[in-house]
Amino acid sequence: MTGGPTTPGAGHTAAGKAAAHTEAHTGGDADGDIRFHAALKAFEGRPAATAGRGKDPVNEVMIRHWCEAMGDANPAYTGPDAIAPPTMLQAWTMGGLSGHTGRSGAYDELLALLDGAGCTSVVATDCEQEYLRPLRPGDTITFDAVIESVSARKTTKLGTGHFVTTRMDVHADGRLAGTHRFRILKYAPAGTRATPRPASVPQRPRPVINRDNQGFWDGVREHRLLIQRCTACATLRFPWLPGCNACASPAWDTVEASGAGTVFSYVVMHHPPFPAFDPPYAVAVVELAEGVRLVTNITGVPYDKVRIGLPVQLEFLRVDDTLELPVFRGEAG
Repeated sequence: MTGGPTTPGAGHTAAGKAAAHTEAHTGGDADGDIRFHAALKAFEGRPAATAGRGKDPVNEVMIRHWCEAMGDANPAYTGPDAIAPPTMLQAWTMGGLSGHTGRSGAYDELLALLDGAGCTSVVATDCEQEYLRPLRPGDTITFDAVIESVSARKTTKLGTGHFVTTRMDVHADGRLAGTHRFRILKYAPAGTRATPRPASVPQRPRPVINRDNQGFWDGVREHRLLIQRCTACATLRFPWLPGCNACASPAWDTVEASGAGTVFSYVVMHHPPFPAFDPPYAVAVVELAEGVRLVTNITGVPYDKVRIGLPVQLEFLRVDDTLELPVFRGEAG
């Protein structure tokens, strides 16, 4: 995270307290873990960036490059009244290879403390964005970021560490345009020795169901794969979205997929394994007969027999007592 300077000396007390408890933390002492986490939580609310400034104003060239990379031909992003794709929100705040000057010290202090506790590895886990108004070419971008939360110690397949969440507020010409939350895991890598499998099979991650995709999951429970259709221009879309990406109309209905499709692209997952899955396995982008694509699993054929162009047919896989998923069965040829 980048931004302007902070008050000299800010955070030294928290840094000293956390450093003092690093040994207890890494030794696995429960009281030490509690004290260490309390010191980490002292960073919550402190700035990670203050009065940061985008290196370039919102501009047509970057919008064009983004749309070409994403394959997004929405006419809203071209012409005299163009807006920037909302998902570009963070792109306007990035410092590029040379970075930003005046970086805030609090975020670096926090990461240094975690490094000192043995959490020397880092992986980005997720991001969330909220859009409040469209960005237009010529807008000047400024931003502020804050360390929003630091989790208690968590053990993952990668190793043991802490999740750190930052929130960035992005302004265009002084007006709040959107919010970007970014979460990382700072962790101590797990040992290379194999660990025994748990006696019971863990559950798969649950899908995030919200008002925008509730209808899709309602269809899955009825063994129907539903595709959204814009009632203004008849464009089909998947995944489900609150508005049409072709004409921006919010009006839609659904059509039921026939279930026929072909493998458009795929990868074979080997590592890192998640306890609920048994690698290696294939994850594919399937193109339905109706023309839309979705990410899914391929069943019925070994992972090394999946190929681009493989015909597949929809089926519903009962994963556990509370979860059923649409997958696609291929026939080895």
